[in-house]
Amino acid sequence: MSEAASTSDAAPASEPLRRFLQVARGAGLRVSAAEGIDAARAVELVGFDDRAVLKDTLGLVLAKTPDEKTLYDETFELFFQRNEFAGKGDEPETPAPEQDESAEPSDALGGDGMGGQGGQSLGSLLASDDRAALATAMEQAAREAGIETIRFFTQKNLYARRILDRMGLRALERGMEAMRQSGTPEGLGRAQFLEGKLEALRDAVRDFVERNLLLYAKGDTEKFREEMLKSARLSNVERRDLERMRVLVRQMAKKLAARYAKTRRRRLRGQLDTRRTLRRNMGWGGIPFITVWKQKRIEKPRLMVLCDVSGSVAAMAQFLLMFLYALNEALSDIRSFAFAGSLVEVSDILEKHPVEDAITHIMAMIGYGSSNYGNSLADFEDGWMRHVTNKTTVIILGDARGNRTDPRTDVMARLSQRSKRIIWLNPEYRSAWGTGDSDMYRYAPYCSLVTVCHSLRHLERAIENILEDAA
Repeated sequence: MSEAASTSDAAPASEPLRRFLQVARGAGLRVSAAEGIDAARAVELVGFDDRAVLKDTLGLVLAKTPDEKTLYDETFELFFQRNEFAGKGDEPETPAPEQDESAEPSDALGGDGMGGQGGQSLGSLLASDDRAALATAMEQAAREAGIETIRFFTQKNLYARRILDRMGLRALERGMEAMRQSGTPEGLGRAQFLEGKLEALRDAVRDFVERNLLLYAKGDTEKFREEMLKSARLSNVERRDLERMRVLVRQMAKKLAARYAKTRRRRLRGQLDTRRTLRRNMGWGGIPFITVWKQKRIEKPRLMVLCDVSGSVAAMAQFLLMFLYALNEALSDIRSFAFAGSLVEVSDILEKHPVEDAITHIMAMIGYGSSNYGNSLADFEDGWMRHVTNKTTVIILGDARGNRTDPRTDVMARLSQRSKRIIWLNPEYRSAWGTGDSDMYRYAPYCSLVTVCHSLRHLERAIENILEDAA
């Protein structure tokens, strides 16, 4: 076989493989460019004829872990499934009425349509019940309609209509209308026969479009859902989304931990440490044979987290505790406190139990009560203020609503003097601060940062701000 012929034969196989790799990546498989090349070479060897061999071959190249193997199997079966016309026509059917010999066949069956195999019109394909040709024509029309760009379930009818139009639906409908207008029994019978076939074709196209929606939109749909959950107000998250939210918390924390996981030293290029250079070179009379450059030590931030777990902000507090404890690699010396009417340390509970169980225990112990910020701050000063240093960042999560009790701003003033900074995360909108029993504006002067925080996106930015400041 010549090289040109080989290239020509291989070209058609590259398109379905390209689309399959696109679908696989969208579904979550990690397929590198090198693995894509390996997959193409493997397909050149085994071809597409034997589906089982093709599946096993691509699986060896693309699926690296048990989870990816499961995902690969699902994606492969969905992508190479071709059952839209399976079983159709197997049961006995009424034969197609004979066409009036005086009529032009191409006109009666919609001859100006897209055509199927060998240039046949859509009407001819339906009349002959050529399922293979119909499937081929449908896939060709789908590619022309840009089925790969489908992303939302609301587009299903749009793409189904585009595919049918490209298959020759309009011409077929005109032909069927002409048959009805003829008024002859043969014309009416043939129009009725084609109408039944056309309805079956519509069902097949809808199934095909829905399958492609699952293939091409899965990755984008998941990303869209994740973005919506990250930006959603945590108090409004539905119970069915809680597990997905926990996964997102772990993913976001892992991403941040990967950036700030270790205490590092940053070399300040171009800034000579003159004193240390001279001392290092005392043996050469101070001649700087060996230079010493300035370095900056980047330490992990030390945190004390005070979470209001009263009824109004309980959901937010749970996610903050979950987020911080997923960041253990990046943060050192985390001490956590929960308060409503009084304040207790919950660090041991969170360290000795899974986060979900620990949070349930904490909420049962002290959560959902009426908040008293003044009393809780006094408890913190009596028991733990001595552990606060100029390297400690204090995070307070709460709406600052103390039910008109003494806010004890004097404790906040002393805490601000001892700590590195105080960051207050308030789940209420800024417009609600200072209204009713809110003491937010009384506490704000003693804080380095006061910000609205009621979503995972806000939490991520707040924690990233702490880590960036430490760097």
